Amino acid sequence: MNRNPAGTYRTSAVGGEQVRAFVPLPLPPLPPLEMIGARQLLLERATLAVGRLDSISTLLPDPHLFLYSYVRREAVLSSQIEGTQSSLSDLLLFELTEAPGTPFDDAVEVSNYIAALEHGVARIREGFPLSNRLLREMHAALMTKGRGSERQPGEFRRSQNWIGGTRPGNAHFVPPPPDEVAACMGALEKFLHDDSNGLPTLLKAALAHVQFETIHPFLDGNGRLGRLLIALLLHHGGLLSEPLLYLSLYLKEHRATYYELLDRVRATGDWEAWVDFFLEGVEHTARSAVQTARRLVDLFAADTLRIQQTGRAAANALRVLTAMRQRPVLTLQQLCKVHAMTFPTASKAIQSLVAAGIARELTGQRRNRVFVYDAYLAILNEGGQPL
Repeated sequence: MNRNPAGTYRTSAVGGEQVRAFVPLPLPPLPPLEMIGARQLLLERATLAVGRLDSISTLLPDPHLFLYSYVRREAVLSSQIEGTQSSLSDLLLFELTEAPGTPFDDAVEVSNYIAALEHGVARIREGFPLSNRLLREMHAALMTKGRGSERQPGEFRRSQNWIGGTRPGNAHFVPPPPDEVAACMGALEKFLHDDSNGLPTLLKAALAHVQFETIHPFLDGNGRLGRLLIALLLHHGGLLSEPLLYLSLYLKEHRATYYELLDRVRATGDWEAWVDFFLEGVEHTARSAVQTARRLVDLFAADTLRIQQTGRAAANALRVLTAMRQRPVLTLQQLCKVHAMTFPTASKAIQSLVAAGIARELTGQRRNRVFVYDAYLAILNEGGQPL
């Protein structure tokens, strides 16, 4: 549905040239979203898929095992959209030992993403509102070290930014001038807290994501924080008891369409085309996450059975397998320290997993060896190669 543009342009001088910056109108859109026919069915299917994802705890012996690795997968994918080259293996190695050869800046950036998400979820569970203050706190965690750490972490920008091009004058899109940011974000916060509009949480998340990306309130990290906002809204809105829905892979695979639809909302007010795309992404992503969980359950069960059939050494090997389900990349030192095993016992047990084709040693060294649960990591890595 084409309305008028979803905002107005304000002309100002930036760097000695006149620049037209876009100032979005407050949410929700007027006239309201058209939620009839196929679009309503899309919303119902997406809501059902998210509900099935929320019941994932019934599939997994310990849903926190899945959450640990799935969050890291999302952090890698979201950062790759911004141009990092880290893989999931790089991140796990970085968290393990800050291993030589791991792209340090990229891995720090991904690690910061996890810290920002964990901070946001912890604050919400404390009863803190999903607010601009919380978004600033998360941004501070996101940008605390590594690339961008000098670009006002935790503060709304005080200078003009832009998207595409080499300067605001030739940019693809120019967000609101800095003196409009506080008002725009204040209106977005009001929308997030307003329950009187009757919008389902999924639609509120769809609208809020576009508005946040349009405002682009920080000098850096807006894309990653805007994607985190979706997960937080679904968690805060009660659709997900754990923050398990992440659209980064879907957006990575459909980048051109994603950016085209953001532009269309701004230019013509066509929120419906964006909502259709968003709901399709939610349904697809939620179904994929459930399938991944089921594949991991099957993998764990099959590998447990293989180890049980090895005889007397099975007990210690199963302890190592359990440890690798918790952390698919680890060292013998970790096994000894965290799981109270002697070095000879841990070494013998993990070698039995290597012999069974379950684990693999990564370094080729005799000391400080690193082992990976190959099949587990392969499932999580699907779609996770750098752009």
